[in-house]
Amino acid sequence: MNASLTRIDAAALTAHREELAALLLAVVRGGSSIGFLADLDQAAAAAWWDSLLPALEEGSLALWVSRGPDGRVDGTISWSRETKANGRHRAEVRKLMVHPEARGRGTGRALLAEAEAAAARAGVVLLFLDTESGSGAERVYRAAGWTEAGSIPDYATDPAGRLVATTLYYKHTEQ
Repeated sequence: MNASLTRIDAAALTAHREELAALLLAVVRGGSSIGFLADLDQAAAAAWWDSLLPALEEGSLALWVSRGPDGRVDGTISWSRETKANGRHRAEVRKLMVHPEARGRGTGRALLAEAEAAAARAGVVLLFLDTESGSGAERVYRAAGWTEAGSIPDYATDPAGRLVATTLYYKHTEQ
């Protein structure tokens, strides 16, 4: 991979929100089922990034971006730590996004490895996520040693509005 990974805080998110919104739009328009429909626009994408600011500020959300050789944001990943007393040992990996033009270069694997390592350093012992069943993302998670926990049919809609299944994965971090 020929990119740099950076953990960003609320100030950096605010400074780069339009670039991050453009990444989100490209990923959704590329067909990835990450919680948004095809009619997503720049303003709504930017507003979604803004909605993450409180969690970043309080420290329950950790967020990384990847920049390609051209300096452009080409990927992102985050994890959200559980705040309930009986679950503070776990975190949900959220929104692994890689720009369609940057796929196949190891960006997703590098982002995932960085998020996993940071989780272990933070005392998180269990990570979990869900992803569209049959998607290319499943190959990334399986290759990184994630374990499939099961599948839920008709869990969400893809950007075109079709119902798709999701597969749940988990991984214990290296402590």
